[in-house]
Amino acid sequence: METEKITINLGPVDLGRIDLLVQEGFYQNRTDFIRTAIRNQITGHAGEVSRAIDRHMLDLGLRDVTRQELEAARAAGERLHIKVVGLMRIAADVTPDLAAATIASITVLGTLQASRDVKAAIADRIA
Repeated sequence: METEKITINLGPVDLGRIDLLVQEGFYQNRTDFIRTAIRNQITGHAGEVSRAIDRHMLDLGLRDVTRQELEAARAAGERLHIKVVGLMRIAADVTPDLAAATIASITVLGTLQASRDVKAAIADRIA
């Protein structure tokens, strides 16, 4: 499972409370507490998240964009509008020209992984 690092600022009282829960054995460490708290909040809003994903027609999870997929789109004269909640990866063998010719827009709520050259070629299409 791939992860992204985030930074948060907490007041000393909240941080102390977290440390106390860790010390008492409820959590292994601060990170474990924060991950659990985030997952609980996401679970608490599961219905809203699900409806938003459906409403915006988003792919959830991992979305791999392959050279074959883009070549097929180019052959069909299509341009792709890709929307992802999670991780989107553009294959390493996708050229900047192919990406520019076939990707009309990208919305990623999460992480986009692609070569620097491909990202530069479609930078104006990434929301």
